[in-house]
Amino acid sequence: MPYNPRVSKAYWLLISLALLACEKKSPKSDPVSPGSGSAAVVPDNTPVDTTPLTGVDLGKMGDEKKTLFYKLVGSLSSPCGKAESLRKSFAADTACKRAPFAVRYVMALVDDDANETQVREEYEKKYKQTPEVSFDVSKAPHEGPDDAPIKLYEFFDYECPHCKAFKPLLEQVMKDEDGKVVEYYMMFPLEKHEGSKSAAQAALAAHAQHKFKEMHDLLFEKSPDHDKEHVTGYAKSLGLDMGKFDADYAASLPQVTTDIQQGEKAGVDSTPTLFLNNRKYEGPMHFKYIELWIEEELAVNR
Repeated sequence: MPYNPRVSKAYWLLISLALLACEKKSPKSDPVSPGSGSAAVVPDNTPVDTTPLTGVDLGKMGDEKKTLFYKLVGSLSSPCGKAESLRKSFAADTACKRAPFAVRYVMALVDDDANETQVREEYEKKYKQTPEVSFDVSKAPHEGPDDAPIKLYEFFDYECPHCKAFKPLLEQVMKDEDGKVVEYYMMFPLEKHEGSKSAAQAALAAHAQHKFKEMHDLLFEKSPDHDKEHVTGYAKSLGLDMGKFDADYAASLPQVTTDIQQGEKAGVDSTPTLFLNNRKYEGPMHFKYIELWIEEELAVNR
């Protein structure tokens, strides 16, 4: 099917985007298919509590989806780590600020045709405890205000087709969340992509002349033509000072290496990989779900 970032009822598209990535190393075994992880469903004949939740409108859902939604909110654990269900956290625990957002997340997944196993897996990834990470972004190109409450760190490779597909989705996030988000561009060229390191150096050299975004767009557009001769031609087409570009191209290699090392330390093993504030983003790689994460973090941490 043609790729359309505005598709809303296409969970299989969303989950496939979450799984598709350019791996640092070739996988040793066949990839695991969606819905086959540790959150597999055990048959349960317990009656489902379908009491409506205050403020939650399921009017556009069919009966089967409504039943699944209520089953999930009644059986998933609290997103605040408490020994209670998501339903109880939502209905009675005002201290659990994440509960309303967790309910919205489940509702969005069910509405996008996720089955029970898939919703449980996505929920587990979102609300599990994960170690926090930090990055030195003092030299990283960025878009958005420095003091934005939400910081996104994208580790990417200019020759990775999945990074290219993800690019318009992240641009949509930046547009929709204007002023609330800053994105840092972290170079993570993969060794198997011959020209990716050269592309990263060219992007940083263009950044030194305040033309990062123009070069960034051009490098993805022209991928995989990223050897020194090609990127020099791109620099000329952007009207850059070529003497300075050549010097900065050579001088940028240590920064590329530093970005790779930071990514590896944080567990990056494929591109694109996204971090939201101090935590790895593990939801569907679509602006709809990234924005749900952002809205939750804004509300919980303000």
